[in-house]
Amino acid sequence: MTKKPASKTKRKTSAQAMVPPQEAPKELEAPASSPEVEFPIVGIGASAGGLAAFEAFFSGMPSDIDCGMAFVLVQHLAPDHKSILTDLVKRYTVMQVFEVEDGMVVEPNCAYIIPPNRDMSFEHGTLRLQEPSAPRGLRFPIDHFFRSLAQSQRERAIGIVLSGMGSDGTLGVRAIKTEGGMIMAQNPESTEFDGMPRSAIATGLVDYVLPPAEMPAQLIAYSSHVSGKAQRPIQPPAHKTGASLKRAFTLLRAQTGHDFSHYKQNTILRRIERRMAVHQVDSLDGYVHYLEQTPSEVDSLFCDLLIGVTNFFRDPEAFEALEEQVIPALFADKPPGSPVRVWVPGCSTGEEAYSIAILLHEHMERLEHNYKVQVFATDIDVRAIEQARSGIYPSCIAEDISPAQLARYFVPDSEGGSYQVQKCIRDLLIISEQDIIRDPPFSRLDLISCRNLLIYMDTMLQKKLIPLFHYALNPDGFLFLGTSESVGEYVNLFSTLDRKAKLYQRKESVARLQGHSIEGILPAKRENRTVSRLSGKALVPKVQPRELMERTLLQHFTPVGALINEHGDILYLHGRTGYYLEPSPGEPGMNILKMAREGLRRELTIALHKSILHRQPVVHSGVRVKTNGHFTTVNLTVRPVGTDPEHPHEQSLYLVILEEAPSEPGASEGPGEATSFSDADVDARIAALKKELQVKEDYLQSTNEELEASNEELKSSNEEMQSMNEELQSTNEELETSKEELQSVNEELATVNAELQTKVADLSRANNDMNNLLAGTGVGTIFVDYRQHIQRFTPAITQVINLILSDVGRPVGHVVSNLLGYNRLVEDIQSVLDTLIPKEVEVQAKSGPWFLLSIRPYRTLENVIEGAVITFVNITELKKAQLQARDTEALRRLAVVVRDSSDAITVQDLGGRILAWNPGAERLYGWGEEEALQRNIGDLVPEGQREGVRARLQRLARNEALEPYRMQRLAKDGQVVEVWVTATALVNDSLVPYGLVTTERRARDHGGAGQEDHRA
Repeated sequence: MTKKPASKTKRKTSAQAMVPPQEAPKELEAPASSPEVEFPIVGIGASAGGLAAFEAFFSGMPSDIDCGMAFVLVQHLAPDHKSILTDLVKRYTVMQVFEVEDGMVVEPNCAYIIPPNRDMSFEHGTLRLQEPSAPRGLRFPIDHFFRSLAQSQRERAIGIVLSGMGSDGTLGVRAIKTEGGMIMAQNPESTEFDGMPRSAIATGLVDYVLPPAEMPAQLIAYSSHVSGKAQRPIQPPAHKTGASLKRAFTLLRAQTGHDFSHYKQNTILRRIERRMAVHQVDSLDGYVHYLEQTPSEVDSLFCDLLIGVTNFFRDPEAFEALEEQVIPALFADKPPGSPVRVWVPGCSTGEEAYSIAILLHEHMERLEHNYKVQVFATDIDVRAIEQARSGIYPSCIAEDISPAQLARYFVPDSEGGSYQVQKCIRDLLIISEQDIIRDPPFSRLDLISCRNLLIYMDTMLQKKLIPLFHYALNPDGFLFLGTSESVGEYVNLFSTLDRKAKLYQRKESVARLQGHSIEGILPAKRENRTVSRLSGKALVPKVQPRELMERTLLQHFTPVGALINEHGDILYLHGRTGYYLEPSPGEPGMNILKMAREGLRRELTIALHKSILHRQPVVHSGVRVKTNGHFTTVNLTVRPVGTDPEHPHEQSLYLVILEEAPSEPGASEGPGEATSFSDADVDARIAALKKELQVKEDYLQSTNEELEASNEELKSSNEEMQSMNEELQSTNEELETSKEELQSVNEELATVNAELQTKVADLSRANNDMNNLLAGTGVGTIFVDYRQHIQRFTPAITQVINLILSDVGRPVGHVVSNLLGYNRLVEDIQSVLDTLIPKEVEVQAKSGPWFLLSIRPYRTLENVIEGAVITFVNITELKKAQLQARDTEALRRLAVVVRDSSDAITVQDLGGRILAWNPGAERLYGWGEEEALQRNIGDLVPEGQREGVRARLQRLARNEALEPYRMQRLAKDGQVVEVWVTATALVNDSLVPYGLVTTERRARDHGGAGQEDHRA
């Protein structure tokens, strides 16, 4: 099968692995640039259910403390839906919250949120946005951001994995741990969807597993401790460091059985300092004391020293060189069925070993031959070995593997959260726990892939391992190292095949390896090989007499034979088989049943069938085989070949032996002996035998033809089944792709649903507030659409218009109103909708209250007119106030007239008691207002005229009109004043008199002047 180009173009460079002692550290490879920001960057990843987790996290953040960190939120968002996450997060934090724009500079005490349909990375202190490079089913934005954060921020990077489905974030967690950063994960019991947190926790790299509300306090404590250490010397004096490290190594060796004393000290110190930050221990001696008191922390430190950070096809360029330059050479000049042995020490969780196995399997498919491939994957991390044996990896590995390889060699689980390696690849691997330092190596290897392991070891350990690898490899075997590794001073042991890809090829062995003997580099337990040591010369194998004898016997004294499988396919031929086998017509093949000559095929088929059935040798003697026009008698033997005890499940093989039978002496009769049959009988007998033989041959030929026809039909059916299988596999791949896309859409919908639920809750709260506001104001309101159909109304409107709930949706003109003299409601609403000019009218209900009718256009947030709003504000009190103000104003004006009049004006009740007395009366009669208000009008009339006054009062009480009349009044000084009097009755709303008012003017003379004055 030809490999698709996608297998090379798809592989991406991901976060570099760091697995001491069995994987590579990033910090010891290419030096990374120092971080450009001096404060921690916290990456927070979430998917479905993340909104509630964000709320709990930021609600737990103290508002009175400057945390000195920046928070970057990465959530799975629907690409075609505007996110409201920024607005929602602003509610729970006093920090500034931004939706990220490309190139935005990160500042402390701020939160940044990824926009929809974008991938985001952190570079040089800024957030960069990119168009997604993969469909929604294959996108892992959290891994993408975490990896960039790890590469840029190194030990300042902090990652938090919250609620979500799938496994996004898992590879990013490994990348952050590579650089010495810190990881938190949400407690699965507190999540709505626990897929992402459980996947992160399963790596064993999470420092804190907490509910979101408890994370801020731990985060601030960790950051404060790390910031405090940055201001102090990182390492104590060398002699104190060495003594403390020795105590730590002793504890590790006693509890785990592994010795780290020959690993590079700086790497060990960085791992220890990270554990010190987690437990907030200030000194190395204090941490070692903590180790002595806490055995579980020894295991945690051991796990931190073995951080398994790796991925499939790590360093794609190096794997391309391996695929093009080394893999074909492993199979060159090897017959089918030969062993191909590969060793991957420090395999961690197995990604690198599986990557090499995939390349080997693809090359075998291209060659169309089977080989005995064995990939030995070893490590000292038991947890990593268990995961490698399971062959189950998170779905985010799709970023590192081509789609063709993913579909061909991995099976997704039912939930789409992980992939499992296909059995055809898993069967190629032998995974075991092994310490490369103390355990014996594998031997007769064609390839050793030891990438990024040596960089953790000191020079003494490296000088031990390079010759060990040379010893374990076959002649011309290959060594594959990491990008920062080399064979060092052992250039006489390996030649450089590709300097950039770190590919080396073994040179021929020599007696002395830079001062080290062969015995010095081998472990105590070695294979039993007999070698002859020649002084000053290379090691030359010594030929054994037994081997020489067996070789000679095989060449000259063994019969013709063939090694076949149960289908008759020839695996190996020995001797001159041309007498018994010949190529069959048609497509060339190496099947012994088809190549058998006439006379041999039938017996060979029967013997092979019996041997397969009974698992024992089958012998047919005296088989006549037609050879070059005559028959040769041979003895046929089919014998099962014993399988390898270490591999009992391998394919069964059979040995076919063809040995020419010796001729029998005395077969011909003497010439003098008489025969008992006549010549005619003999001829008839021969003819009968020939005829019988011909019938049998015809029958056998017919049977063979029928069998071949059946085989052809079966072959055709098999091809059809294969075609159907390929179609089903293609359909299955399409369904898996659709499933991944649906899962991605499901996560996006869950996020959108959470946002919409929050929005609905806000709208419900706002609606309740608005209803209570409208009901509390008592303002009757009707909402109508552009067709004047009622949409909703408030309870207060029922005082004006007879509305019930069933009226919603009816035209407003069909509803009976309780208004007096106003029937233009429909016309006024239409006028407002047409002109968009509000209208206000004062109307009165039949029950008496007055209302201010206001009609205004109904505008949406987008400034679209969708109807009108009609409000009725009760102005009854306002109307009453207006009337009272009008009456008051009239009375005020009347009071001014009364006050400024030169005539005497008085107000009296029907009994004559004075109620009002103006300044004119005071000037005319001399009585002050207070004095007059205490008197009756009769007190101001002379004694003889009082009866006339009473008679006039009675007439006025009957509401009779009186002509002006002349009479006398008594002034205060006792003088009698002649006056003309005009009296008018005061009546209420029912026209009933309740008092009277008089206007009195001094009479000038006794003639008509007085009359004239009155008229004036």
